[in-house]
Amino acid sequence: MFIEDDELRGLYKAASAEHIETIEAGLLHLEKNPEDQQQLQALLRATHSLKGDSRMLGVGDAETVTHQMEDLLSEVEQGDRILSSGLCDLLYSGLDAVRKIAHTAVTGEQTDVSVFHVMAQLMAGDDADIPSGPAATLDIIQGDETVEIDPAATLIQVAEETEPDLAAELNQLLKQSPSDQGQSKPAETPTTSPYQVDTVRVEAAKLDQLMTQASELAVTKLRIAQRLGEVEQLATLREQWTTDLQAQQLSLTPLKQQLSAADAMLVDQVLQVHQQRLSALSFQIENLKAQVGEDSTRLDITANQLEVGIRNLRMLPVAGLFQLFPRMVRDLAKQQQKQIELVLEGTDTLADKNILEQMQAPLTHLVRNAIDHGIETTAERMAMGKSETATLRLRAYQLGSSIAIELTDDGRGLELTKIQETAIRRGLHTETELARMTTSQVQSLIFAPGFSTRTQVTEISGRGVGLDVVRANVERLQGTIQVRSIPSQGCTFQLTLSSSLTTTAVLIVEVNQHPYAIPLEYVDKMISVTPDQIFSLEGHPTITDQDQPLSVMWLSDVLELPTEQDRHETERTNIPCVILQIGSERLGLFIDQLVDQQDIVLKPQSKLLKRIRNITGATILGNGEICMVLNPQDFLQATQGMDDLTLSEHLHEAVTSKVLLVEDSIPIRTQMKRILQGAGYDVTAAVDGQEGLEKLQADRFDAVVSDVEMPNLTGLEMTAQIRQRQEYQQLPIVLVTTLAKEEDKRRGQEAGANAYLTKGDFDQTLLIETLRRLIAS
Repeated sequence: MFIEDDELRGLYKAASAEHIETIEAGLLHLEKNPEDQQQLQALLRATHSLKGDSRMLGVGDAETVTHQMEDLLSEVEQGDRILSSGLCDLLYSGLDAVRKIAHTAVTGEQTDVSVFHVMAQLMAGDDADIPSGPAATLDIIQGDETVEIDPAATLIQVAEETEPDLAAELNQLLKQSPSDQGQSKPAETPTTSPYQVDTVRVEAAKLDQLMTQASELAVTKLRIAQRLGEVEQLATLREQWTTDLQAQQLSLTPLKQQLSAADAMLVDQVLQVHQQRLSALSFQIENLKAQVGEDSTRLDITANQLEVGIRNLRMLPVAGLFQLFPRMVRDLAKQQQKQIELVLEGTDTLADKNILEQMQAPLTHLVRNAIDHGIETTAERMAMGKSETATLRLRAYQLGSSIAIELTDDGRGLELTKIQETAIRRGLHTETELARMTTSQVQSLIFAPGFSTRTQVTEISGRGVGLDVVRANVERLQGTIQVRSIPSQGCTFQLTLSSSLTTTAVLIVEVNQHPYAIPLEYVDKMISVTPDQIFSLEGHPTITDQDQPLSVMWLSDVLELPTEQDRHETERTNIPCVILQIGSERLGLFIDQLVDQQDIVLKPQSKLLKRIRNITGATILGNGEICMVLNPQDFLQATQGMDDLTLSEHLHEAVTSKVLLVEDSIPIRTQMKRILQGAGYDVTAAVDGQEGLEKLQADRFDAVVSDVEMPNLTGLEMTAQIRQRQEYQQLPIVLVTTLAKEEDKRRGQEAGANAYLTKGDFDQTLLIETLRRLIAS
């Protein structure tokens, strides 16, 4: 059912989301504190309100389910039923169904909710198991005969004897229920829906537009300030004109004595007219200068107040982000048979709404990682003398002008020996280099691309994606991530981020007569280099800085800009060089000229330009010129492994890694090919496993992406045959399939796949990051 009225639809969207959030939080609390009658009353009120809203707006399915949930909670309140773990599971299931029904009501998108079977399970309570399919039956032996019983019909029959109206409603729901909705589905890992701030008093999109307009106002403010400078130049010109006129008057005095009285009077009149007009011009210029100065000051104050006001409106408490995790931790802990208590602290800490939205994925990855890798099983904790219940603490707090988010667990911590062994095995460092590292430096190696001390890819803690993706996401938000760990006592991840993303301090540089902005947090220092200071080290242009070799390159080469032939000629005496510090890596960039340092309002890229390499966004300078804002993190990726080829040639090779795509479905094959090509890969497609093997033998590929269920030769069979060949032992293979059972994933691992991604929760970013990591390693 879709709500046609725009205003009512918006109201129901906000109200239902709030009620569902309250109900879920209440259930999580009551499950741990079943004696809390006050919380039970609040839960009943929220359920009743959601039922009333649904009835009023004609969302009948949501009303039906919430009514039954309310009945169950009422029985708990009256003492007729115990709030057991099984009953909570049923209530969660009902709440998930209501969430989907509400989503359909406000978007029109159909869901796979079978209201009849949700109702059947809720009516059975936690006392019986109701088969999930409408055709499901039970065989009961009576004497020498086996009688087949339909539980759905039995349930309706019982309802007809007690509540005829309810029986009629169940009959109607059974008729509406699709025959295939009740079929059992593979168990899926519990997860959260993407966190999206829809409204902040006003629609978030309109707030973003206001921020953009405020940035335009800031540009106008700068241009008016420039006009004031131009008026001052006019005032200076007027002063020079006055001085020249006075000098001319003095020089004409001897000449006037040689003229007649009439001619001398005429000269005096002309000079007097010029003096009067010059005085009038002086008055106008001074008046204009005062007015422009006053207008500039007022505009400066107003623009700053407007920008600060809009920025404050965008600031939201992190409670909205943190509330996504209690349910997820509860479900994952139950799935892993672990006892975990999640503690949330600092939920009133404020941060920009964009930060909250974009921090969901990194935090989700870290939470999953902590539950799967960090926290021991109950038996292991008891053997170590620890409490049976592990503590997972999510904390936010203000840190100067930034905010810090910490995730701490009291699990097994990081094992330095395994980290060092993995670093050596993957060729990241030698034993000698590791011996010189501090404990903190060794622990930080877990953020290296493709780093993992585990050989098994699990669904819970990343599905084959390492912590380098978390670090990349954090750095994309202009933040940093650090790890602290004590063996057998626990681990802490600290994420430090700017509390606002609306303004960015940048260094403006000029290349090929065009300005480019480099975020100031990546700039270590600026130096001047002479040509004789540049030497070659392993084929790379290098200089010496702080007694250490430092790789350098021309920014125009990184950006693949056309350059004049004499640009690199050595007769240039001094070359401006910007030294970047990106994490623990340093890099020098040669530029044409340093222009300015200023705060800008970053305009993000269009979704159509989401994957433009080396570019974060754009801004408008005070002179009205568009300036691209660079992404220094891409510079390092572009220059790793560079040899004597030019940087442009290297970049061309880096983005043309060849991928073999094996998929029998035409729509999925087309979409996957577009995704891979959009990420810069050269894609060759095959329609099944047999053709995939043939194309693999006919050409060289850097990775294989394949479906599992295909005709002629399945993805598992193809993978196994690939691994039988010695030359393909290190070839990355990623399986993307709808098969999501643990048994299926184990079969994929046994066949030799490096990563196993399920289409049910498919994320193109996850696929691209997985490919990038595997190809790089």
